[in-house]
Amino acid sequence: MAEQNATVPMHQRLEFRLGINVGDVVIEDSDIFGDGVNVAVRLEGLAEPGGICVSARVQEDAVGKTDLAFEDMGEQQLKNIARPVRTYSVILDRAIAIVQPSPTLPDKPSVAVLAFANMSGDPEQDFLSYGIAEDIITSLSRYPSLFVIARNSCFTYAGRAVDVRRVGRELGVRYVLEGSMRKIGNRVRVTAQLVEAESGRHVWANRYDRNLADIFALQDEITEAVTIAIATAIADAELQRAVRNPPGNLDAWAAYQRGLWHLGKVKPEDYVLAQRFFQQAIALDPPFGGGYRGLAFAQFQEAAVFQTRGLHEAQISAEALARRAVALDGADAESRSCLGQALWARGELEGMLAEAERALAISPNLALAHGVLGAALLFSGRPREGLAALQTCNRLDPRDSATLPLRLNQVALGLYFSCEYEAAIQAAKRGIRSYPNFPLTYRWLAAALGELGRTEEAQEALETAIAIAPASFDMYVRGRVPWMRPEDHAHMLDGLRKAGWEG
Repeated sequence: MAEQNATVPMHQRLEFRLGINVGDVVIEDSDIFGDGVNVAVRLEGLAEPGGICVSARVQEDAVGKTDLAFEDMGEQQLKNIARPVRTYSVILDRAIAIVQPSPTLPDKPSVAVLAFANMSGDPEQDFLSYGIAEDIITSLSRYPSLFVIARNSCFTYAGRAVDVRRVGRELGVRYVLEGSMRKIGNRVRVTAQLVEAESGRHVWANRYDRNLADIFALQDEITEAVTIAIATAIADAELQRAVRNPPGNLDAWAAYQRGLWHLGKVKPEDYVLAQRFFQQAIALDPPFGGGYRGLAFAQFQEAAVFQTRGLHEAQISAEALARRAVALDGADAESRSCLGQALWARGELEGMLAEAERALAISPNLALAHGVLGAALLFSGRPREGLAALQTCNRLDPRDSATLPLRLNQVALGLYFSCEYEAAIQAAKRGIRSYPNFPLTYRWLAAALGELGRTEEAQEALETAIAIAPASFDMYVRGRVPWMRPEDHAHMLDGLRKAGWEG
């Protein structure tokens, strides 16, 4: 068939799969049965188009007696077969075999979502299991930081027992998502697991049990939950992957991830290191927007949180970097969000809001864009709307160590602006427990405690806010930063004076 296909157009080729096993066969009328037959059938499903897959017993009998070579596929768990079966792929004659080299991995994290297996025994439920996987592919494709393989390529593995390592090699991806669906009565159980293809290591797994009341609502709910979870899991895995690499052996993406890792430490010295890694990413790959985005954010954070550099100088540099990232790719939602943050630094709240909305139009599930939208609304006198956007941001990405300290601080100040002082205190304490080095949150804790007359606690929080970063406290309190309205600044000062501040 390979010889015949060599002269036939791709769409007219006939390609067969073969599965070969040795075992007992039961013959009845004109049909055959038995485990030997069942294993051969499952091996056929494992074979590539135009390929042959054999069990270990066949390989043992054939090796050394034929000119064939075999590739070990490891032990495979075959459907309806009790024990795993050691499996081999026959390496065909190189003269006639059509060899396709494995695609190279993209610069950013890549993922393939396989069709979910329908374990219900009801073929009518195939549409649900396939639909969930297809919707996840669509949702993940909206994340600018991911490279997602298209549905048609992913679904070629449907109905086959697959080795995720092979899927990773053939599709050129770092991560593979696989799952299954089982319907029992009026309930459905969906399981999903994300695997690092190269190592076979499980990065994330979860199970969802739901009532089968509204099939489309169920599909949407599971799709959203899985998408959010695996996008976060991939981000975490990429961060750890970068940290494990020696600093001198980083490509642009890994250098960018290493910079994000240092940002999450929320220390002045780590902000300096983060900027070095972002500059390294720019030097290694000038068209890559991530380096410019990261450097812009680090410069602004360094000035806004610890004031180890001038705010005005940092804002000008950050905006130039963000505009460079947008110029490289105007459809990159992360770059649009970064530009929104840079505009925020000089009090351009309308421009900030516009960039956040542009980013969300491009990528509706981008947590960063929801965070920028939330900040724009908070400081524009719309704190309740801002808190709702921040809640969405935290749900989409609850563990982003680079931006989470700022987000937790913004939740506390949003509640303070809404005069919900007790809730502001609790939010500030949650932020401080996670990031005790982040000085801005102590200021809102002190102000909220002051408004409630809890003077002793307020004084302690006030002293801590000043001690951690005195220059930052002076910048926000004695002056007024460009993005804070006069009435909001006066509201903050009222709480701080009640906390014991005498400025």
